[in-house]
Amino acid sequence: MAAQHGDGTATQLRLHGRGGQGTVTAAELLAVAAFEDGLYAQAFPSFGSERMGAPVEAYCRVGSKPIRTREPVARPDVVIVQDPTLLGQVNLFGGLTSSGFVIVNASRPVQELDLDGLMGLIPLTNIVSVPATRIALEHVGRPTPNSALLGALSALTGLISPAGIIHALEHRFAPAIADANSRAVREAYDVVVAERGEVISAAAN
Repeated sequence: MAAQHGDGTATQLRLHGRGGQGTVTAAELLAVAAFEDGLYAQAFPSFGSERMGAPVEAYCRVGSKPIRTREPVARPDVVIVQDPTLLGQVNLFGGLTSSGFVIVNASRPVQELDLDGLMGLIPLTNIVSVPATRIALEHVGRPTPNSALLGALSALTGLISPAGIIHALEHRFAPAIADANSRAVREAYDVVVAERGEVISAAAN
């Protein structure tokens, strides 16, 4: 995926999670990672409650030109679902473009998830599940899946680089915490590369 569409507009991302999961932090880290990669970016949360456990949305735009618009993302090119309990409960995929990408934090395969409103809308090769919470617990010691999901985003779309994400983590966190999150980024990246290869192979047969 290019960071800019052919018409000059930015790639638009919408992140869904629950309060306390780092959804807004994920969008902010994504924007910094894009800056580290030499791109333009913006990130901001939805307006409304961000109380612990409540559904939360955050938005990010990434492009090769300055980004002027500040509206919430209604037509995302990428949807990231930080909490799989939101599936079937919130309109996660509304407005998703037909060539879009979806990343779900889940330990089950895509085919076993509640994605009835998504199947057929975008290619199966553009959808991945990644056990981001497990990866976070293993490396960070907390159930905050945001860094792992950014690693998955890099592997699936190429929109940002793993190095850009790691640099963003180093800017935000103390060295030990940044290093732990960087390991989560790398594992999630590898998981998606392997998973996507299997899906592409199955689709070709």
